[in-house]
Amino acid sequence: MIQISQLSKKYKNAEEYSVYQLDLTIGDKEIYGLLGPNGAGKTTLISMLSSLIKPTSGSFSINGLTYRKNKSELKQLIGIVPQEYALYPTLTAYENLNYLGSMYGLKGKDLKDKIRFHLQILGLEKFSHKKVETFSGGMKRRVNLIASVLHEPKVLFLDEPTVGVDVQSKNVIMEHLQNLNDQGTTIVYTSHHLNEAEKFCSKVAIIDHGRIVIHGTPQDLIARTGDAHNLEEVFLTLTGKALRDYA
Repeated sequence: MIQISQLSKKYKNAEEYSVYQLDLTIGDKEIYGLLGPNGAGKTTLISMLSSLIKPTSGSFSINGLTYRKNKSELKQLIGIVPQEYALYPTLTAYENLNYLGSMYGLKGKDLKDKIRFHLQILGLEKFSHKKVETFSGGMKRRVNLIASVLHEPKVLFLDEPTVGVDVQSKNVIMEHLQNLNDQGTTIVYTSHHLNEAEKFCSKVAIIDHGRIVIHGTPQDLIARTGDAHNLEEVFLTLTGKALRDYA
């Protein structure tokens, strides 16, 4: 589904590459986890694959479509859930979803039915006409997710989709993502919740300094890494225990 070849990104005035000559293949219907410390290049990689920023060099294709030749078609093929809430706070949940869905060409009864379905599944139906600015963090995350899947994308990119949410919201979000994957959606997902990633992902890649350190199934990575018993121990062994604060 996704083929990445020698993909690099260096921001203007930056001393180092955020992503450097990265090669990766992600199969159809996989749940692929991109894991790494702060500043490792995860968000930059997803932003390039989502056509939000232009690569410095290298190439990638999604379902055979390339950034250079098929940018418009590629954008219709994907959904993205960013770290920040991509919502209008003074609009209601329904108004947000109606507007964002229309940007993907959805309209009429089809759009209304899709909005109603997802609001119900994610426990937000009774709040559909409340302004988003009144919502809790978990509720905003759920509306953010709905906005990204109304057009039924073949590939869904998620950048920290459960950060800062309560346990109940996290459970509902992960169940909905699993259902989407069961229906055929390929999911590419970043997270600092390594226990979550270990259970959720069919494959993972650990990224550090813009490069892939190791990739494979969670179980394979654990088996290949010394005395590691879980993905968190693999992560610390390969990326170290030094703090990765940056400004």
